Amino acid sequence: MAPTKAPDSSRRSDRSRRAIHDAALALVGEVGYRRTTIEGIAARAGVGKQTIYRWWPSKAAVLMEAFLDLASRTADDAGPQPGDTGRSAPDAARGIPDTGDLAADLKLVLRATVDELNDPALEIPTRALTAEGIVDARLGAEFVEKLLEPQLALYVTRLRAAQEAGHVRADADPRIALELLVGPLMHRWLLRTQPLTHAYADAIVDYTVGGLAPRP
Repeated sequence: MAPTKAPDSSRRSDRSRRAIHDAALALVGEVGYRRTTIEGIAARAGVGKQTIYRWWPSKAAVLMEAFLDLASRTADDAGPQPGDTGRSAPDAARGIPDTGDLAADLKLVLRATVDELNDPALEIPTRALTAEGIVDARLGAEFVEKLLEPQLALYVTRLRAAQEAGHVRADADPRIALELLVGPLMHRWLLRTQPLTHAYADAIVDYTVGGLAPRP
């Protein structure tokens, strides 16, 4: 008689963790951050709340990890986009390409950002966490540290490379320059003043790169 194979506890844990992630994101989108509870997440995921407390100290920690995991999965699942210069948008999000054409590289990344912000799976939890981060300083700081800063650092790296290549003014501050790129995008997204489109992203890049170009 063949021996019975023992259950794979790591696989079971992965399934439970993913179920908790999905439940947390679904709840925060439906009822908001403040009304989302550990008990609600546990019930939705079909696990005991002690399982959640064994892995995370708070609902904020659950949601932050769930959101970071979702963003990573979304990037991994996306494929190359039309017009990409041999590199897909998700690759660009992890490291802005350097083809020698600063405007084209930035447009690739900002278009990918537009697609993510318009994707309901990402938009709903992003709005919930962004809104709560405004009134909850600790959550807001964690959101910036773990999610925003790593992405903004990629812009700084690319802009500094452009400076070294002579494509950007030597006196330009890369940190301020990146805000010229992402600031208008987030402003339109947050306030929903007008649709967020690839054309708008391209216009932001054209205006910004034009202002950063070396002066005669």
